Amino acid sequence: PRPPPRSACPRGPLAAPTARAMATADWLGMHDNATSFLYSHGNQRQLRAVESNPPEIPKANARHLLTMCDLAKDDVLAIMRVALAMKKSRNAFTETGYDRFSDTLKGYSLLTLFEKPSLRTRVSLEVGMHQLGGQAIFYSIGDSPLGVKESIEDTGRVLSRMCQGITARVKSRKDVRNLALVSSIPVINALDDYGHPMQMLADLQTIIEHKGTFEGIKMAYFGDVENNVTYDLMRLAALMGFTLNLAGVGTIEKSVWAEVKRLSENSGGKVEQFKTAQEAVAGVDVIYCDSWMSYGIPKEEEEARKKLFMPFQVDSVLLAQAKPDCIFMNCLPAARGMEQTAEVIDGPQSVVFDQAENRLHAQKALLVFLLAPRRFAEIVSVPELPGKP
Repeated sequence: PRPPPRSACPRGPLAAPTARAMATADWLGMHDNATSFLYSHGNQRQLRAVESNPPEIPKANARHLLTMCDLAKDDVLAIMRVALAMKKSRNAFTETGYDRFSDTLKGYSLLTLFEKPSLRTRVSLEVGMHQLGGQAIFYSIGDSPLGVKESIEDTGRVLSRMCQGITARVKSRKDVRNLALVSSIPVINALDDYGHPMQMLADLQTIIEHKGTFEGIKMAYFGDVENNVTYDLMRLAALMGFTLNLAGVGTIEKSVWAEVKRLSENSGGKVEQFKTAQEAVAGVDVIYCDSWMSYGIPKEEEEARKKLFMPFQVDSVLLAQAKPDCIFMNCLPAARGMEQTAEVIDGPQSVVFDQAENRLHAQKALLVFLLAPRRFAEIVSVPELPGKP
């Protein structure tokens, strides 16, 4: 088989499961210890640099996910197929009492680090690990930041001996990157100031469910363009090859534009920024927006911020300029009367609660993909993604 494509966002070499290992038929017969594969070396993979002249990431025994740059298109397609199958199996569980994936991560432990508050992220990870037969352990680092009481190197090495994976929802990209530098188990970015890859997988699953495919779609994003969701939406569009129109307030980092350019060269994706919402919305299949009041915005700045963003509010007039079957998405939490009106988010074109639910299913597939790659490869009878009729 052909080797996986190199990441368009080079960071430093990290190991990925070998093609030979991924193709092994009798995985359980070869491994008495269900986690032993985590401590064997595999092929190396390039990851993106998030700062100038960063330290080289040493050879590791795990594959990390810090932004959408860390996945190839084929990886995402495989994760989507499994996520759709997991959702179908779980929906049948309430009637049949059987979920074919209920023991997939039996005996696995996922440590979930939280510096920033969360609802969907924490609940979806804890419920997801439970449904897969494993456990998620919540640990707040808000009062005990990484690298303060002990070095991040020591923390990463200790956790690597006790758990099979780590998620981190933090304020700074530096923290999650430093943890990945020293961890020999997968580190997954559950949100930082540079990306939100778990949200992207849920978003793509939602688009596939409602539009039949992501191929050929055109999406418009409105609001704060200088944030993690915008950055990873840009990478997602460039990676998967669809069109994303941006309109809002803020300055997009040059490094993100560079990543998007490299990814688009292989996929044909197109990301473009417009001055007005009206320019960006014409003929789109999907409208997406995010909160104007991200965590950490001072209360005294909220009114001025609202006035600044109001030209990019999604209301029924703006929605009418998209395609008639356009869907509306918001990664939540949402504020009616701010980034969108109530008639939009509560209207028939809104899919925001399907989108929120898919955090559970997409993350389950991702966790198996990263924590148990051989088991992921052995999941059979998963249907192909639906295509255009």
